[in-house]
Amino acid sequence: MPRTWHRWIPAAAAPVVVGAVVLGGVFATSASADPADKTPQQVLELAASSTVDTFSGTIEQSSKLGLPDASGLGGAGTSGTSGGSDLSSALELLTAPHTLRVYVDGPSKSRVQILDDMAERDAIRNGDDLWLYDSKDASAVHSTVPAGASDSTEAPAEALTPAELATKFLDAVDPSTEVTIGDPVKVAGRSAYDLVLTPDSSTTLVSHVDIAVDADTGLALSVDVFAQGSSDPGFHVAFSSLSLDAPAADLFDFAPPAGTDVTEKTVPSRDDAPADGTATPDAGAHPEPTVSGTGWDTIVELPASADAAQPSDSSMLSQLTTPVEGGHVLQTTLLTVLITDDGRVLAGAVPVDSLLAAAAQ
Repeated sequence: MPRTWHRWIPAAAAPVVVGAVVLGGVFATSASADPADKTPQQVLELAASSTVDTFSGTIEQSSKLGLPDASGLGGAGTSGTSGGSDLSSALELLTAPHTLRVYVDGPSKSRVQILDDMAERDAIRNGDDLWLYDSKDASAVHSTVPAGASDSTEAPAEALTPAELATKFLDAVDPSTEVTIGDPVKVAGRSAYDLVLTPDSSTTLVSHVDIAVDADTGLALSVDVFAQGSSDPGFHVAFSSLSLDAPAADLFDFAPPAGTDVTEKTVPSRDDAPADGTATPDAGAHPEPTVSGTGWDTIVELPASADAAQPSDSSMLSQLTTPVEGGHVLQTTLLTVLITDDGRVLAGAVPVDSLLAAAAQ
């Protein structure tokens, strides 16, 4: 998740945010391209050299994580607090299927629309302006990209595309990953190579990751993460339609409809962080995570914060987590999240025992 946007997510939603960064998926059909055309290394290079930054399309996302659809769990959190509703929204995004429309025109113009029943959620960047809008409750959050950061600040729409998710996996390829080419695929009408990443780990929950790499442009068209012992992807995100033409400029113009409750937020600049890496006052309840382990056994830990939610404080968390010594665990097919009694959050594509051992260190 882009640095400038994850700070808006309350600590109550941290387990789901960590999970959303880790996971992805694909459903593709056979194509006519010859997979022998390129070696795995050549397809990796093709993906790494892709320069596509202007496109629009429809993205389909779904998951089979072993969690109930959060949209059917009802309210969460204690009355009078915002953490419950934010957690409910984050869980719903992770567990329920969604259709998204995405528009990107270079590094500073993007828009993603999450199409809900009778409602719409939008994340928009237009130059220095950032907007999050929810038509369901007529609310919007507005911020401004810090001076000098316009060209480097990641657009919210890009974080939800197969290309961005694929980049996270491809950047992590190391000797602990076997890279092969599967059967050719066709995604959104475009021929693609099926790049398969298989962990060399006896503990990770991930069996393999399939990435469909566009044969012409190197753009990742879909990503597919499979859990151990499963023949179906645990999480799916893929283009169902795609155009490489520049979207219309007015798609990035946004003015809140009359009656919208608008909140102004400050986006911390990277330059605001101290040289020693400690959190600034602007970081508030969102301190930087620490990372332990390597490769597919990596564990991310978020320190305790003042507004961290505990399962006892949230009806939704209490329904989804299981008590363990020293905390509560949210277990999915691809990700395990440990919420410790002292408020820390640890997550990784590893078994519960691995997180408990990391928490005890």
